[in-house]
Parts: sequence; structure tokens; C-alpha cells
Amino acid sequence: MTAPEGLVGVERVKADAAARGLDIEVIMRPPARSLEEAAQLLGITPADIVKSLVVKKSDDTYVFALVPGGRKISWPKLRALLSVNKLQLPDASLALAATGYERGTITPLGSTHAWPVVVDATIPGRRVSMGAGEHGRSLFVDADALVRAFDATVADITDPE
Repeated sequence: MTAPEGLVGVERVKADAAARGLDIEVIMRPPARSLEEAAQLLGITPADIVKSLVVKKSDDTYVFALVPGGRKISWPKLRALLSVNKLQLPDASLALAATGYERGTITPLGSTHAWPVVVDATIPGRRVSMGAGEHGRSLFVDADALVRAFDATVADITDPE
């Protein structure tokens, strides 16, 4: 599933969530200077903020890696899971081209391309916050419902920061 034509930012996110039967809450939020400050502003723990990282494979395809706050991608674990020798975080222009979203707003919801989604094993079982397609907005979603909506792979793909 990809984003409906003509919609931008949070509109794409909401349309995709509705099409998937996924219940989300999108809120406005002030800018934060750190993960801890963002969590405090949202009234949650840093681990409940999920970063949607778009990762480029050597064949010029991508995958969304969902990583909780306080953790980072373990490149050896992710390469092994995807059965590839090389992965990289693309520059901002490639990330925008791959998803339709600027860095800091990326989410698999409403992405202009339906890339596979890999969710770190520490994420399921709770409500999380993530990018909502526009700066100054966050969305809240049940992590288990998100996994089901994308038929995402859940695996240990991170290490503590």
C-alpha cells in the first residue's frame, strides 16, 4: 500500500492508517532538543518514542527499521536478518525520495513507496509515539496493531545506545 495521490504529510499518514484499519492519534508538539525532552513533552518514556529509519540496501531498495529511543541499529544483526552484506543510512535527499518524508518526520504510514518494515523486538506490547509525516507532529499507535497492519518482521535489530 502506498500513499494516495495528492495528499501531503499528516494527511497521507491518516489516509494510510484508515485504509489499514489502524487507529492512530496525531498530536501537535513543540520542538525538543533531545529524546529525553521530547519524551517529557509527550508524557512518555524515551523508549516509547520510535524512530522510523529508512535503510538502503545495495540493490537500491529500502527497508524501514523501527528503533525505540535509547537504542541504535545493530548493523550486524540487521544485515543477518535481511541476508545482505551491506546496508547504509541514505543521505537526506535519498531518504526523502524513498519515502516522501523529510528526516525527522519519516514513518512507514503514507510512505510514497511500500518498503518492508522491520520492528525491533523491544517495541511490541505497548503504545508508542513516532513521526507523523510533518515537523511538529507526533502520532501514537498500539505497537502490536502497527506490526499487524504492515505484516512487519519483529526481530532483535538493536543495541543500547
